[in-house]
Amino acid sequence: MTGRMGLLAFVAASGAVHGLPGLPGLAHGLAAVALAVLLSLLVLGLPQRVRAGIWALLWAGLAGFWLTVVRADHRLADALAEHNENKVSRVVLRVAGLPRLGPEGRQFQAQVLSSLPEGVPTRIQVSWPLAAWSGPYGRGRDAGGDAAPPASLPDGVPDIAPGQVWRMALSLKTPRGLRNPHAFDYEAYMFAQGVRATGSVRGTPHYLRDEPWASLPIAAQRARHAVRAAMLPHLEGKRYGAVLLALAIGDQASVEPSDWTVFNRTGITHLVSISGSHITMIAALGGALTYWLWRRLRWRGHALAERLPAQVAAALAALLVAWLYCLLAGWGVPARRTFLMLAVMAGAYVLRLPVCASRLLSLAAFAVVLMDPWALLASGFWLSFGAVYVLMTSSGWWGQPIGRAAPGRWRRAGILLARATRLQLAVTAALMPLLALIFHEVSLASPLANAYAIPVISLAVTPLALLSAGAAVVPGLDAMASGLAWLGHAALELMMAPTVWLSNWRAASFTVAAAPWWLTALALSGLVAAMLPYGLPGRRLAWLLMMPALCWPPKRPHEGEWTLHALDVGQAGAIVIQTARHAFLFDTGLRSGPDSDDGARVIRPFLHAQGIVKLDTLIVSHADIDHAGGLRSLLQAVPVQQSYSSFDLAGYLKREAALLGMPGQLPPLPLAMSPCQYGMTWHVDGVSFEFLWPLGNPDGPRAGNGSRRNAQACVLRLRGEHHSALLPADIGAAQEAALVDRGLGYVDVVLAPHHGSKSSSSPAFVNETQAWHVVAQAGAWNRYGHPNSDVQSRWQRSGAAFWRSDWHGAVTVHSSAGGLRATSARQASRRYWQTR
Repeated sequence: MTGRMGLLAFVAASGAVHGLPGLPGLAHGLAAVALAVLLSLLVLGLPQRVRAGIWALLWAGLAGFWLTVVRADHRLADALAEHNENKVSRVVLRVAGLPRLGPEGRQFQAQVLSSLPEGVPTRIQVSWPLAAWSGPYGRGRDAGGDAAPPASLPDGVPDIAPGQVWRMALSLKTPRGLRNPHAFDYEAYMFAQGVRATGSVRGTPHYLRDEPWASLPIAAQRARHAVRAAMLPHLEGKRYGAVLLALAIGDQASVEPSDWTVFNRTGITHLVSISGSHITMIAALGGALTYWLWRRLRWRGHALAERLPAQVAAALAALLVAWLYCLLAGWGVPARRTFLMLAVMAGAYVLRLPVCASRLLSLAAFAVVLMDPWALLASGFWLSFGAVYVLMTSSGWWGQPIGRAAPGRWRRAGILLARATRLQLAVTAALMPLLALIFHEVSLASPLANAYAIPVISLAVTPLALLSAGAAVVPGLDAMASGLAWLGHAALELMMAPTVWLSNWRAASFTVAAAPWWLTALALSGLVAAMLPYGLPGRRLAWLLMMPALCWPPKRPHEGEWTLHALDVGQAGAIVIQTARHAFLFDTGLRSGPDSDDGARVIRPFLHAQGIVKLDTLIVSHADIDHAGGLRSLLQAVPVQQSYSSFDLAGYLKREAALLGMPGQLPPLPLAMSPCQYGMTWHVDGVSFEFLWPLGNPDGPRAGNGSRRNAQACVLRLRGEHHSALLPADIGAAQEAALVDRGLGYVDVVLAPHHGSKSSSSPAFVNETQAWHVVAQAGAWNRYGHPNSDVQSRWQRSGAAFWRSDWHGAVTVHSSAGGLRATSARQASRRYWQTR
């Protein structure tokens, strides 16, 4: 028990480092060691077992903490030099990762061998455009909405593969991502990958040489590349071909976002990713084949089993097969966890050492974190270990009844099916707190979907995908590879038919708001207690400890108060407003691609985290793609009662559907749709809302050019009992002057017009509003130079606190009787790896 406590203390202390806003220095380390020595001396008088446990927790935790600090400090030092930021550098690099295929280019991780000027990190991510950008609606999409195939390489350019060495001119930047509460942290993801800069190719790169055996990781990635290249011709035109590729080599980049939505809502995401079950199955097949052959093979007149027991040979062969498959799968957290657990089990079997479930999990977790401290930042770490813990502890819930006759074949099959069902229900229920914490959504359809998906994918689709991959790389077996791919895809397509229907079912999943950390801790403690062996009093009731986190109602403003969330959507606009019982959205962010927009990427997850299941009012200020781009995804995800816009909302959606290659496929429309117009007002929860612009309501959709759309944008003012806010969208100085002439008056919070452009925020407008807080929604390094430095200085000279989403992330402003309080996502949850 002491050893397990030490291992878990190491893991916990390593995870604690990732919650720090900054890394401690050498003085803190010396002080910690001195304190640990002192505490170790103070417990000398305690019983030996107690003393040993305290020492294990103390010193293992100290080792985990400071080892992680040292490694993090080393990675932080490998940063892009300030003089190279957003500048072009000449870099010689080696392709280190499997290139991501896109319709317009390639993206891959690379090792930097040399650079001019110096100051380029050793590992970067490169984007190489091979075709002109096709715009936010893509190119070549068919009537079904399928994405265009990857762009072909220019003449004379070799296929980009791991191990190749290139000389490139790259425009380099430090990784920078959107920062919103309870959302995906792109900067943390890149830091965990060791990627310390991103680069975009400029000019024509020069191919230098090929080094496919530069290292074991390079060789493994090269093998993945070869298998993918061999499989792609056999998957062409297949709806779920990308899923077969993901099951074979772990390449998930080509899986459609709509498919991930279906997998998440039905709880089968773990099946379409290479997980522990897949690796264990392949290892078991390799071990079984070795066992069968080893008992029959002879060498110089003696059976091989006489020299080495067949069971030992099978265990070692299974471990070798698992290691090779893990390398082919990309060596992710689930793969590492599975391999290490199999290694411990194989070692224990060979050495005849007893290993219980807790020792196995503790050793695997320790080894994973020791190899990669940032594995703790991946949701797969927690879901993977959580699922294995549930399965291992659940295996002791039943035993073999004594004194009964052996059941028949059909009876045994029924018992196995019942056990499998109970295990799946246990895993589904046990992982609810983790899923709620990470994704803010829990699937109710998961037990039913997994009941048929597990056998189909595990016993049919995955083996067929792997056999197809194996046949594809062998010359002369193309017909076999195509046939196996067809069979695997047919089984997958058959399974997906009911799965898609389940995902569209309104009750397939429910939204869970972000709960406080202490409720999450209570839920996890309930999970652990419920999984403990028989004998613990009340262990069956421990499941109830998860209910407060799953049913947590987020705090809402009081009557007459309001909360405004200016989301970080880059160079776009999206504002969420909450009152005591209602929720409003002003603008829907940017559409950046046919399968990517801020409605699905940012706004929907934020609404889920806030416990908002419907929007009472949606205002789309104007028809620019950076304000209306997420409209379609938002309407598909959240019911909307009333909408206001300065253009024909339904007409805009029809035009967009045609551009996306889905003519006539409209999302659910709001129950009522009205134009925004000066003088329109409504009151809810003690807060009044009023449109101050546009003055008229011209006929037509008000498309026109950009300046016309900006000039006719909806301008909304809200007033609570204590404070007011103004959302002027993209109006310019002329419209601001008209508002001032009409007696705009003081406003406490202002969204900087037109992202803080120099053509807005005129001196008269700034002096008229006398705002306390001004928020500019702008993207980092945007080509417009927003917000303009003169505009920012003008607001600050007037006495306003100037917030920028590119600097501060999402900004939240609370209006209450106690005053006006503003916070930002980057300041509220600062981490040591963040760009300063």
